[in-house]
Amino acid sequence: MIRARIVSTGSYLPEKVLTNQDLEKMVDTSDEWITTRTGIKERRITSNGEASSTLATHAARSALEMAGISPEELDLIIVGTMTPDMLFPSVGCLLQDKLGAKRAAAFDIFAGCTGFIYALSVADSFIKNGNYQKALVVGAENMSKIADYQDRRTCALFGDGAGAAVLVREEGDRGIISTHLHSDGRYANLLYQPGGGTAIPATHESIDKRLHYLKMDGNKLFKIAVKSLEETVLETLAFNNIKNGEIDLFIPHQANLRIIQAIAKRLNLPEEKVFVNIQKYGNTSSASIPIALDEANREGRIKDGDLILFNAFGAGLTWGAALVRW
Repeated sequence: MIRARIVSTGSYLPEKVLTNQDLEKMVDTSDEWITTRTGIKERRITSNGEASSTLATHAARSALEMAGISPEELDLIIVGTMTPDMLFPSVGCLLQDKLGAKRAAAFDIFAGCTGFIYALSVADSFIKNGNYQKALVVGAENMSKIADYQDRRTCALFGDGAGAAVLVREEGDRGIISTHLHSDGRYANLLYQPGGGTAIPATHESIDKRLHYLKMDGNKLFKIAVKSLEETVLETLAFNNIKNGEIDLFIPHQANLRIIQAIAKRLNLPEEKVFVNIQKYGNTSSASIPIALDEANREGRIKDGDLILFNAFGAGLTWGAALVRW
């Protein structure tokens, strides 16, 4: 069987650390309030000049180095992001240029926090149908640039970073087994950035009203996220005729520790099978799964033949899951 196999991973986190104690000085919040509700203790924040393409480039180079693949060998680059350097051109094209991947087609996917899974699914399809042999999939986010540091309900949640994976076309059992994508635009106003597009172009009024920052209804999102993520995981297991206990490592989107724990409990997954790093980085949106995957890979948490399950939920609303044989 032809599969798209993940042969390497990479990630990049900015040097600047923003702790909960730092946030206490910026907005009406506390370390106890943030930790209890989210599990987050600190997050990484970009410096001036660090755009999403900058983060993506560092992560991509790390993944390419691990794979022993040169940028010129890449056929395809897909970037999941909702914080591009600019509306156009895409981060994918900017990344292609910075890497020198002259042969690669490049584009972005806007699927919120589910962006990496969406990008992984698209790359998997392109590789399986024979169009491409080697693909680079990246999740890169600069969430601090759209977080409102006057809104304590949201600013504490997000951080910056990028993660990457190199996929190659191979025969065998290892690789992406299945992906499962979903969306529901009825709930778009639960997580969105109202200003900056064609609906609300930039004006003095839109800036004064802080419409260019992220807006979120966390309570409603929590309920939908837990239900949707559980259903998608069960869908993935049933589709592949496997049981919960066969999963070797569960790598969920790092949005909220309570959501992660709720899903793990419903699936009866022990703590050692669930990868969590939200306490260090917060919610890095589409970058969270590839960052976690790279950490797990480099820490030796993954071995050949392991079954790995990803799932994520984000703006759109979008959600999805992917099952991978390492």
